[in-house]
Amino acid sequence: MIVERELPEFQRADAVSSIIYEANARIRDPVYGSTGAIYQLQKQVSELQAELAKTQVELFNMQRQQANLLSSVCLEMSQHQENMLQTPYEISNYFNDDGYLCNTTSWEPLWT
Repeated sequence: MIVERELPEFQRADAVSSIIYEANARIRDPVYGSTGAIYQLQKQVSELQAELAKTQVELFNMQRQQANLLSSVCLEMSQHQENMLQTPYEISNYFNDDGYLCNTTSWEPLWT
């Protein structure tokens, strides 16, 4: 047998496994054998790589949107702080004569 004469002994088991695999692949696909299976796997890898690239673009766009939103929130907060500094108010307006916090009739919700 060719396997015994041309291969070192430690590679012979792998060679026999490969021959058996190819024989079984030829039974399933007489024209292409294992080449057909390899082609299908390569096609699947290409499709998955394209899907991964698309997902990476979507992720990048989401991260950019998040950064823009965060930037807008920070800008709005800084403008609000500037308005608060420009509008004088007395902390004593929130307390009664006894030093207790006055009851307010309405509180604005945190998020509108």
